Amino acid sequence: MRVAVFGAGYVGLVTGACFADLGHEVVVRDVDERKIDALRRGEVPIHEPGLDEVIARAGDRLRFTTEVEEAIADAEVVYIAVGTPSTYSGDADLSAVWTVVDELPRIERRIVLAMKSTVPVGTGRVIRDRLDARGLRNVGYVSNPEFTAEGTAVRDFMQPDRIVVGAFDPLDADAIAELHARIDAPFLRCDVASAEMIKLAANAALVTRISFINEIANVCEATGADVQVVAEGIGLDRRIGPAFLRAGIGFGGSCFPKDSLALKQLAANSGYHFQLLNAVIEVNELQKRRVVGKLERMLGSLRGATIALLGLAFKPGTDDMREAPSLVLAGRLLAEGAHVRAWDPVADGSRYLEGVEIAPTALAALEGADAAVVVTEWPEIAELDWGEVAKRMARPVVVDGRNLLDPAAMRAAGFEYEGIGRAAE
Repeated sequence: MRVAVFGAGYVGLVTGACFADLGHEVVVRDVDERKIDALRRGEVPIHEPGLDEVIARAGDRLRFTTEVEEAIADAEVVYIAVGTPSTYSGDADLSAVWTVVDELPRIERRIVLAMKSTVPVGTGRVIRDRLDARGLRNVGYVSNPEFTAEGTAVRDFMQPDRIVVGAFDPLDADAIAELHARIDAPFLRCDVASAEMIKLAANAALVTRISFINEIANVCEATGADVQVVAEGIGLDRRIGPAFLRAGIGFGGSCFPKDSLALKQLAANSGYHFQLLNAVIEVNELQKRRVVGKLERMLGSLRGATIALLGLAFKPGTDDMREAPSLVLAGRLLAEGAHVRAWDPVADGSRYLEGVEIAPTALAALEGADAAVVVTEWPEIAELDWGEVAKRMARPVVVDGRNLLDPAAMRAAGFEYEGIGRAAE
């Protein structure tokens, strides 16, 4: 089939590349000329494992453009995969979505407009009315939400848990089914509003698990229990399972915080107070700040202290720093008067962290530091020679925000060590 994808970000680029890898003819359109020029040269602007190989394998089946007409010239399905960031009110900013919808020219043939971006429930109905008002009744509409995670996006696209399609017309859902014919996964057909809610509800369920285990971790610290053992024990219950039960300093990224706020605001706009989700969001914000409290207990005043942040991306396997815990930590530490050094193997911290010294290596970040904070669970951090690191730091103090390191080994190496939800020595 012939597919157009509007948006060359993390979602759009993976979507376009994977469809091309499945044998479809794909054109990816974006307004960023520099990004499109880089893609035409074979340069992938994001760090996503396996994506380079998929794009290279697609060859001439995958093209890139900045022109609307070129993108949709022969397209049978047009995907919207643009950003929908949070506004100050917590609502989703749909300006990029409306731009794509309004840019659609009058088309004589039948095409399907498919929403891949995460949008509030009810957006599809508004788009349908907007298309009808312009006389574009030959443009079908479906909601086909994405469930890919950065760092594993290619695998998640090719081997999904499910494919969800909400449509006003069953024939439009058939087109999306044909597009995914080579993917072996449950195919759930539903109405558009339910498809929109499935995406928001799925992410809400995941962040609830994260905040729950972080609350358990905080109680473990107060009572002497070990959250690692507790998580293993409850995760063995088949009704619960082990996924998303890793205590840490909270969730970040482009989806979880934004989608949580969007669902909270959607409920509020509908006259419902979503108490559970409000608590989940509050726990997540407080969890990041608990790290600063740990450092103050271990070091005293942080004014003048040098703190090394190890890891900047919101998770390993990606260079994405949107809503990353590192941003909150760096800001709080700078506000306390600390000197902050930071290192990440792929994320470019200089784009986001004003006033923070970006170190070229992990050892350079740790040299002479009064304390280190493990922010992202990169394997490179676990592989450091921590015995050597202890000699290089001014004070061998580590707050392990991801429970990545072995407490006994760290203390044996001479460190004052604190994890999340693990009893102090």
